[in-house]
Amino acid sequence: MNEQLLEKAYAIAAERYAEAGIDTEKALARLQKMAISLHCWQADDVRGFESAGGEDLTGGIQTTGNYPGRARNVDELRADVLKATSMIPGHHRLNLHEIYGEFGTRKVDRDQVGPEHFEGWMQWSREHGMPLDFNTTSFSHPKSGDLSLSNPDKGIRDFWIEHSKRCRNIANEMGRNQNDPCIMNLWVHDGSKDITVNRYKYRELFRSSLDEIFATKYDMMKDCLESKTFGIGLESYTVGSLEFCVGYCAQHGKIYTIDTGHYHPTESAADKVSSVLLFVPELMLHVSRPVRWDSDHVVIMNDDIMDLCKEIIRADALDRVHFGLDYFDASINRIGAYVIGARAAQKCMLQALLEPVARLREYEESGRGFQRLALLEEEKTLPWSAVWDMFCLRNEVPVGEDFIPEIERYEREVTSRR
Repeated sequence: MNEQLLEKAYAIAAERYAEAGIDTEKALARLQKMAISLHCWQADDVRGFESAGGEDLTGGIQTTGNYPGRARNVDELRADVLKATSMIPGHHRLNLHEIYGEFGTRKVDRDQVGPEHFEGWMQWSREHGMPLDFNTTSFSHPKSGDLSLSNPDKGIRDFWIEHSKRCRNIANEMGRNQNDPCIMNLWVHDGSKDITVNRYKYRELFRSSLDEIFATKYDMMKDCLESKTFGIGLESYTVGSLEFCVGYCAQHGKIYTIDTGHYHPTESAADKVSSVLLFVPELMLHVSRPVRWDSDHVVIMNDDIMDLCKEIIRADALDRVHFGLDYFDASINRIGAYVIGARAAQKCMLQALLEPVARLREYEESGRGFQRLALLEEEKTLPWSAVWDMFCLRNEVPVGEDFIPEIERYEREVTSRR
């Protein structure tokens, strides 16, 4: 891209936004501080490194497609993540599931995992200045079944309690290593394919398990709890529903995780931001693109993500929200999926930061509905793309579609040879 043309376009855009009362430099500075927690599981289709071949997905989730070149080991995954981040402006984080530890040739069951299995990741994090986040992994295991932390079988339930406790300890060590709290998300698939008459019992067991898991206090990690509507093969009942998880987070001061694919199709994830933030300290976002169901398509710049970002800014909540991605598309180039999704999320957030919120609030508070709607419509055509191009230029990443040939080159030289 011609840098002089980009500079000229940005100067014109800055003037136009100034007329609307928006300082583009302030918006860019705030966007620069927005760290996206990139999901490691996009690179390898959620297989992890517990065994050489990876485990088949269970627990109500699945990935589709078999595009060549997935990461087969930790070195390939790290290389893919670094390649992706070289085309995503800003400085970001990496979100790991427990199954991505370095276990060597020895079988390490999930109730035996420890910080030593992530020492390599912590060293890598220091070397590349990329803080880590973490997740428990209750799926794709012989003891997963349909119920884990809510299982009436005490032996199975205790197994997953111990796993979750160890994950919190690992997350705390990650936080110490990076001198920045590690955000640890807890989500379980627990549910039933058909009608159940023991809804209360399973949720009571789940609550008890969480109380035991969270009993130990840590300084360098933050706990998140994620809800879901249903999973494949678990369509009729989910133990960790929205009401359960929000209630638990509100009562115990935990972070609630909003996964944009974990609600009914007619629900708005954006509408939950202002409601939940009144009762919980912070939010964690797992952003995906559901198509008819929780299908984890690659994030694009659509109305759902735009509304979510705008609600965060309108609620003055950017400093209380952690932004992560959560999708796994194996039907296209996986590095391309990373770059498309992360840049789309940033584009949505930039447009939210460029919204003339003060003027819109003034119209609303004075009852001028026509003016509010008119400005909401007119802002859609403001030259935000020139501001985005400048953000990429200043971060020395490809501008516009220039990342496409770079990903194609990486595919020819690296991933196609796997």
